[in-house]
Amino acid sequence: MSKTVYFNGKVYTGTLPLVTGFVTEGGRIVAAGSDEEVFAAAPGAEAVDLGGRFVMAAFNDSHMHLLAYGNALRAARLDEHTKSLADMIGYLRRFEAEHPHRNGAWLQGRGWNQDYFTDVKRMPTRADLDQVSADIPICMTRACGHILTVNSKAIELMGVTDDTPDPEGGAIGRDKNGHLNGIFSDNAMDEYVYPKIPVPDKAEIKEMIKAACRELNRYGITSSQTDDYCMFRAVPWQTVNEAYKELEEEGLLTVRVYEQSNFTTLDDLKEFYAEGCTTGAGTDNFKIGPLKMLGDGALGARTAYLSRPYADDPSTSGYPLFDQDTFDAMIGFANEHGMQVAVHAIGDACLDMVLNAYEKTFAAHPRKDHRCGIVHCQVTRPEQLRRIADMNLHVYMQSIFLNYDIHMIHERVGNELASTSYAWKTLASAGVSVSNGTDCPVELPDALACMQCGVTRKTLDGTMGPYRPEEAFSIQEILDSYTIRSAEASFEETTKGRIAPGYQADFVVLDGNPFETAPEHLKDIPVEATFMNGKLVYGNL
Repeated sequence: MSKTVYFNGKVYTGTLPLVTGFVTEGGRIVAAGSDEEVFAAAPGAEAVDLGGRFVMAAFNDSHMHLLAYGNALRAARLDEHTKSLADMIGYLRRFEAEHPHRNGAWLQGRGWNQDYFTDVKRMPTRADLDQVSADIPICMTRACGHILTVNSKAIELMGVTDDTPDPEGGAIGRDKNGHLNGIFSDNAMDEYVYPKIPVPDKAEIKEMIKAACRELNRYGITSSQTDDYCMFRAVPWQTVNEAYKELEEEGLLTVRVYEQSNFTTLDDLKEFYAEGCTTGAGTDNFKIGPLKMLGDGALGARTAYLSRPYADDPSTSGYPLFDQDTFDAMIGFANEHGMQVAVHAIGDACLDMVLNAYEKTFAAHPRKDHRCGIVHCQVTRPEQLRRIADMNLHVYMQSIFLNYDIHMIHERVGNELASTSYAWKTLASAGVSVSNGTDCPVELPDALACMQCGVTRKTLDGTMGPYRPEEAFSIQEILDSYTIRSAEASFEETTKGRIAPGYQADFVVLDGNPFETAPEHLKDIPVEATFMNGKLVYGNL
């Protein structure tokens, strides 16, 4: 195996000061240091001049939905048309004309956000989507993924009526007269909407994965901790795993995948475990991660479960997607059998339930290094932060969420809860491992934009914030959140996340030094090249 020397750069190894070069061999880093040191470590090796560019470990998005992103890339891109409802409807008409849907196919899209609409202040309804088509079933999912709208044709195919009951952990939207308005949230989406949408075969799933990986590489990402089983509930998890493994064997998987395995029943989890699927099983390119549970909804949809009514809608506090007994049973089984667990909790009432379940199982079956954690961990009270630190939980933050949530956090949850929420720096200062990610496709997988929000605590355009500036991360801390801390989330901190001997040669080349860039311009630093296993997967160098 030949060595390659990279020199004349500004290389962040995971510690300061920066060095100028490093050496790769066989997909690993074998040396890092000054130009003199790396040339001495590999005499006669191929040499690559970095031209003063900045290099660091490639980005590792610690919570996202890679398969869902691949699906979104082929659907209507509503995130680009969410400034007004009229623009969204006009775009959907154009999209349908350019991509006609026939033979039972549904017109699908994702990314609308009613809080950005300038012409109306409400969610889209079936009547709005009926303007696009009365003959083709339409399903448009909100950016958060916790609520969607369908048209009348879709409702007809679903067989839902005004008398259909709400499922536990979900809601069917109705107008003031009790008639269906086309809006479905959380478990109502799983029970009534998704089963009627034609599912892709394995070949289509592989194409979605490849498309998503190409985009991740473009953003400097080579590792994805991804929740994929919930994307198409009718597709067996075995099929998703096979798709990944086949792409790996074909040399076409350009992102390392740590599968956050989403299950909703104890029986399904037990079957998964019985088939040998447990945390760490697999290869460096595709392995099983934690049990993933979806505890509640989202703030934007007012489905996150709060300990008090929403300040801007006292009729609801949101709702949990599981009862306490189910949390206890599933988290307990996973922990007892040595599995890691990661639970989505946005509202503080949901977080109470999850923390209670963790405390119960750790008391019954203590584990020294469980790496169990909380995904999102947004609306919090001070005593909950102490409980998280005491149990040594991992926290998966999405600092990019501040770009939107700053607009509405106070009006949604009230000033008291807002003053103690999004407290990720407090947790990190208490010794909690806090990793970063985007929850893509809730947000684009733009790692640098995500990190900018974590440092500035402002919207990306700088017009709002800073919100709770005392919770801002330093540049080094935010870079580590996307590399070292993310590696800790998957038990890989000794092999991934640094430019150091023995670590995987996964690195990103930036045309700008984050340590020398104004924090409000981190998002503008270009990604020049991305390498995985020492091989170029994006860009040029």
